[in-house]
Amino acid sequence: MIDNSHLKNKKTTVEPSTDESYYLEGSKSRISELKFLLKVMWEFFQGFRVLHFIGPCVTVFGSARFKEDHEYYKLAQKIGGALVKKKFAVMTGGGPGIMEAANRGAREANGQSVGATIILPMESTPNPYMDKWVAFEYFFVRKYLLFKYSYGFVVLPGGVGTMDELFETLTLIQTKKIKDFPVVLMGVEYFTPLKSMLESMAKIGTIDHSDLDLVLVTDSVEEAVNYIEKIVSERFNLSKKYRIKPSKILGEGL
Repeated sequence: MIDNSHLKNKKTTVEPSTDESYYLEGSKSRISELKFLLKVMWEFFQGFRVLHFIGPCVTVFGSARFKEDHEYYKLAQKIGGALVKKKFAVMTGGGPGIMEAANRGAREANGQSVGATIILPMESTPNPYMDKWVAFEYFFVRKYLLFKYSYGFVVLPGGVGTMDELFETLTLIQTKKIKDFPVVLMGVEYFTPLKSMLESMAKIGTIDHSDLDLVLVTDSVEEAVNYIEKIVSERFNLSKKYRIKPSKILGEGL
């Protein structure tokens, strides 16, 4: 378990590993595959221990490349603050850019701010605005944890990684692997071509027209958080969710 409760005023660098690519090169020895399995299990275990007690989350996706003077950074910072005022914890991928901004907004609004970071050369330093974070070598473990604890998703402008996260979210909802959680795309100008593409897909028949209702596209922070709050309150009775209390003996909890 990686705890950054001491990182409010400084950053810690996690050295990237080339280990993952090795396991994507086909069959290996039995011992090698067993080691891989145990490492994956350990990453899941770490994630469960850190994130299990944080309560309902909204995950914010977006580019790691925006600096704090960029309009989308400022927008993500506002959405982070607005979400915690609606009693949601804010979860991100823990890196810079949009992720940092959303965590920062949540922290500045005195809400819970957590992350699931990926160990990469470009993002090996977690942002300093998280109460707790876990570092992963494997993308699929990280993404699973980002989905598992979330009741809604906010997607700001980003690149290939952000689109991967968005489309996996929509695929999981479309195929009923996860429930119909609210998905908000923030940045109307940026996402207009994507919206047009989805409309073309519906027209051709590769997706259903009803799938277009899976996302809200807006520039309004107020509209975004009110939409998420409305959908979550209508579809999920969070007050009846069974919550396991952290065990001090096991060293659990925030």
